[in-house]
Amino acid sequence: MSNLKKEYQLFKFLSLGNWKFFVAGLALSILWPSASTATKLGLTSAQPFVISSTRFLIAGLIMLFISHVVLGNRLPSKAEWKSIIVYGFLNVSLYLGLYIIAMQEVSAGLGSLAIAINPVFISLIAVSLFAHTITKRHVLSLVMCLLGVTIAAFPLIKNSFATPFGIALLLTSMIIYSFATVYYSRVQWNGLQILTINGWQTIIGGIFTFPILLITYQPEKNLYDANFWKSVIWLSIPVSIVAVQLWLYLVKQNPINASFWLFLCPIFGFAFAKIMMQEPISWFTFLGVLLVLSGLYLVQRIKK
Repeated sequence: MSNLKKEYQLFKFLSLGNWKFFVAGLALSILWPSASTATKLGLTSAQPFVISSTRFLIAGLIMLFISHVVLGNRLPSKAEWKSIIVYGFLNVSLYLGLYIIAMQEVSAGLGSLAIAINPVFISLIAVSLFAHTITKRHVLSLVMCLLGVTIAAFPLIKNSFATPFGIALLLTSMIIYSFATVYYSRVQWNGLQILTINGWQTIIGGIFTFPILLITYQPEKNLYDANFWKSVIWLSIPVSIVAVQLWLYLVKQNPINASFWLFLCPIFGFAFAKIMMQEPISWFTFLGVLLVLSGLYLVQRIKK
């Protein structure tokens, strides 16, 4: 009876009874995985670091304008600048730098599926670094998620929609993102506004990747057409700004229940990939997504 009561309370919290939470969660589930499809669309018209650098510049300037000019928030202190630089290097330069390179080698659907397993990596990294015990559930959750990605990737590799190198690079980027998240959670920000942190770490992370852009830039490979600008604007505003703020709102309301919205991300991700990029969906896809969702559920049970 107690389990039924808990499930009912969760359903009630996620339902229209709390309509703000419901709308925010549903919007997050749609926007977050759309980044993979938007990235693939942009890669048809431009080089990876042209897309990412333009995205970082637009998103960062908008956030800093709102934070400092519109809202009048303070600038970071000397100690906070150091933390923002480290966070920007991990969360923007390394994570998104490797991610956009990997997206040249994998499908949009697979990219969104990999994003969804971040809570598993975050949980494992957190318990490893802070001397907590890694349980059998942690290990089982990780194995299920990785197996799910492998199964979903099998027909994509066979049909040239993904490569083993791309998958390895994608998972590496997710591990780096998880380290960045754990680092962010451990820093004492002393009341510094999240919009300020996000804006500056985006700009600084973009600065670190700028030399790579200059070295790799080939004018003939960049069209700056409609697909390019659709991709960049979508990644800059709905993903980098709106989706992040929605996630922070959900976490503030209820961290455990907020995490359940991640279960919808792979579903929307593969739907976008099918509609926008004509990527194949098979029984391997459904089985892979099911395993990843099961692994995510185990992690949420551990946290709860």
